[in-house]
Amino acid sequence: MNSSGKIKVGRYELGRMLGEGSFAKVKFAKNVETGENVAIKILDKENVLRHKMIGQIKREISTMKLIKHPNVIRMYEVMASKTKIYIVLEFVTGGELFDKIATWGRMKEDEARKYFQQLINAVDYCHSRGVYHRDLKPENLLLDSNGVLKVSDFGLSALPQQVRDDGLLHTTCGTPNYVAPEVINNKGYDGAKADLWSCGVILFVLMAGYLPFEDSNLMSLYKKIFKADFSCPSWFSTSAKKLIKRILDPNPQTRITIAEVIENEWFKKGYQAPSFETADISIDDVNAIFNESGEPQNLVVEHREERPALMNAFELISTSQGLNLGTLFEKQMASLFFELAEVSLTCFWCFAFLQMAYL
Repeated sequence: MNSSGKIKVGRYELGRMLGEGSFAKVKFAKNVETGENVAIKILDKENVLRHKMIGQIKREISTMKLIKHPNVIRMYEVMASKTKIYIVLEFVTGGELFDKIATWGRMKEDEARKYFQQLINAVDYCHSRGVYHRDLKPENLLLDSNGVLKVSDFGLSALPQQVRDDGLLHTTCGTPNYVAPEVINNKGYDGAKADLWSCGVILFVLMAGYLPFEDSNLMSLYKKIFKADFSCPSWFSTSAKKLIKRILDPNPQTRITIAEVIENEWFKKGYQAPSFETADISIDDVNAIFNESGEPQNLVVEHREERPALMNAFELISTSQGLNLGTLFEKQMASLFFELAEVSLTCFWCFAFLQMAYL
């Protein structure tokens, strides 16, 4: 049985497929220098160019370079070959927060608050770096092996360069059930306030086990969102209801801010502020990933490390240089011959002795 060997890209050994979408696939990988497990998002350059997604990919990479926070999936590095882009990401094993809700149902208030606190920490930090996620939902919130929340998928994120002269963003995007009413309105919106609305919907889902705004008809769904037509279940505490209603305020001008959320009594219960180091990060090199005239030494090559075929001990010995099995058998046969000869000679003298004694 032969082994085809492992595929290596730079210092990473690629493993099993973790996920695959229309424009990218994600594979498990290991840093062969440190032994650390990572996830590598692989994009085909030709596919990205064909679908005019260069701007979006550049924004995603730039965004993740800017953000280093314990509640955000970390990007370690970006590599490029002539045909592919490799985004090396933190590997987490706890799955999506969505799966946790789907499997176990609604959470108790204290557990929901813990995840909501981590979510607000991450979003607040992103906003401080000029980054607006714009697609916050439980499917984009991952959990590590210790149950720590990690915000992921910045594919629809916005950077300060996208803010127009009016100080607002104008691209309508996001997942309908989680999107803020002003985003649907198509008249411009504040990215921070829109993200907070999505956080409010997530908090509701964690505690209720279902969405606050849901309808099979998209226009009917939007009407409910515009009017903030929802009601909290009876098991929500009074203070939780008040906070959620202040977050899901359809008027962004009167909606509570993240700073006010952090000072809210319900939010502050058991709250621990994150500790992390901030560093000045440059995104000037992002364009180089798509630069076809880049220096060859800056490109990585995906190659397969061939490994010797697996064989049994006899095959291994027979293929060894300088070892003649024929000689081995010759020596064994010679040894056997002399042993037989010695036995025969002994028997001859015994027979002769007996004959002499008889005579």
